[in-house]
Amino acid sequence: MNQPLWTPSDRVKQHANMTQFIDQVRKSATGIKDYAALYRWSIEHPEEFWPAVWKFCGIKASKPWEQVLVDGGKMPGARWFTGARLNFAENLLRHRDERPALVFRCEQDGKRVCLSYRQLYAQVAGLADALKKSGVRSGDRVAGFMPNRPETVIAMLAAASLGAIWSSCSPDFGINGVLDRFGQIEPKVLFTCDAYYYAGKTLDCLERIRGVLEKLPSVEKLVVVSYVNQQPDVSRIGRAVHWRDFVTGAAEIEFAQLPFDHPAYIMYSSGTTGVPKCIVHGAGGTLIQHLKELMLHTDLKREDVIFYFTTCGWMMWNWLVSSLAAGATVLLYDGSPFHPDPDVLWRIAHEEGITIFGTSAKYLSAAEKFSLRPQQKYPLDRLRIITSTGSPLLPENSEYVYRDIKSDVCLSSISGGTDIISCFALGNPLLPVYPGELQCRGLGMAVEIWNQDGKPVRGQPGELVCVKPFPSMPVFFWNDADGKKYHEAYFDVFPNVWRHGDWAELTGYDGLIIYGRSDATLNPGGVRIGTAEIYRQVEKLPEVVESLAVGQDWQGDVRVVLFVRLREGVQLDEALAGTIRKTIRDNTSPRHVPAKIIAVPDIPRTISGKITELAVRNVIHGRPVNNTEALANPQALAHYRNLPELQQD
Repeated sequence: MNQPLWTPSDRVKQHANMTQFIDQVRKSATGIKDYAALYRWSIEHPEEFWPAVWKFCGIKASKPWEQVLVDGGKMPGARWFTGARLNFAENLLRHRDERPALVFRCEQDGKRVCLSYRQLYAQVAGLADALKKSGVRSGDRVAGFMPNRPETVIAMLAAASLGAIWSSCSPDFGINGVLDRFGQIEPKVLFTCDAYYYAGKTLDCLERIRGVLEKLPSVEKLVVVSYVNQQPDVSRIGRAVHWRDFVTGAAEIEFAQLPFDHPAYIMYSSGTTGVPKCIVHGAGGTLIQHLKELMLHTDLKREDVIFYFTTCGWMMWNWLVSSLAAGATVLLYDGSPFHPDPDVLWRIAHEEGITIFGTSAKYLSAAEKFSLRPQQKYPLDRLRIITSTGSPLLPENSEYVYRDIKSDVCLSSISGGTDIISCFALGNPLLPVYPGELQCRGLGMAVEIWNQDGKPVRGQPGELVCVKPFPSMPVFFWNDADGKKYHEAYFDVFPNVWRHGDWAELTGYDGLIIYGRSDATLNPGGVRIGTAEIYRQVEKLPEVVESLAVGQDWQGDVRVVLFVRLREGVQLDEALAGTIRKTIRDNTSPRHVPAKIIAVPDIPRTISGKITELAVRNVIHGRPVNNTEALANPQALAHYRNLPELQQD
């Protein structure tokens, strides 16, 4: 039987927010004694559950709702908390005392900034007033081409206070990548930095922004934040103004009171198969979903210091910033996670007293390959939760965390996406942690695993679906007047059921295993195989740095092709190829064994760090990759074109 890596103590369970929430709902809902019962109640009684979350999380509204759920049988089409009026920024700025709100650290020593909740409110007030005087109104778009700095958070909050819609992308995008996104939504004001740091390099932003503005006439004002230079030269950029010259001395914020589903964010699909879709998320749905996930599933409290290694182009940034509504301290980090040395994030965790440490499965895998042993260097006494997302967390990575980082910590692998700006599967301070499993399905999320006939299954892989509406569904897609793109994205396979595109399994412990994207799932001989099952075995080998598997259409079937990036000095010879195949066969099945193993010098990935199986699959089949601007390293695709090995049996 699978043994847990961690089990919560009675003290942990007693002090968990989830326990306090159960106590609250038991006053009106009988029979709820544990998480399993709470979960069932949450999906069977959404019109009682979501108001209970609203109350527990203390959401502020100037006008109460008239109905919790309208058209609850429709996906899309359901509407939540109709009649309510609130402001997203007001909820994140409810605390105005001297406790730290934002702490900024970066890879450059000495660049530390700390803002109290009082200071944060004051800075948002000055910027909101400046935006208002510049003509920004409710529904206008305000965008950020920004690193993960306090000014990015301040700009988002200022825009949201007016009812404007915030959208951001990471500053490592090229000109076309920015235009593919912001060109669709036509922002009125754009924020940028002069430059930023990464892996010891200083990377300029202003030259690219000049190119962006030439083709983005909607931007009436470019606000430049000084990061690398005290006085960056913006004289050659029309419509540009320094941040310090733009903000006013206003002391108060007049928060626009808006409907629950008023747009707050525009997010983007990865764009590896075409121009990115512009996904619009509502203020109320984002707020209540994030607070449920942060306060209940992540057990976030006011005294916590929460960190997530993320860029401003990944939805985890939006998720992290919502922690302000709980009054916690949010730690922002900008730069490489391994510079100036591989220990940098753990050193900061120690110095800042991080209690909730968020990262990716790829980071944990890389940390293990770097032989990092944080617990040997840093006490990490306050650290109590580690969260991981971005790709499946392998059992070996979980064991590394408990062996070399901290033995008494709740390791929560979570999974969701930009599409829902939140998660379907989450951590839980009341439940044990099993290797390779996500602890539970999120409250209020009617997640099931379906086979190809649309029937729910357990203990076997299938499509991850959600069979009931939830508040953080997109309110619409931008430039999608008839809703066709929205419908095709999630509802074209199973009508009225959200199909997320993940290949997953519901376990006997009521946890989840995520195998990978279902649309990148391998299908040799008609048997579906998740790529993560292969990666788990291959990347255990010391010779392999990372790998990528795709299905190649071949002689009326599909054959598995495995690309491997090897350690420096290692050659892919017959002996190593044999070891790889044997490792896969011994630990999975003969169907998982690749027909071809090919060494490559680089593996393409998106800006947010995810490997791009679909882009590689298109390249090996001679199909175009329509939006290479979405890739961090598009030049890597050249290594996969016209490979002679793929033209042979």
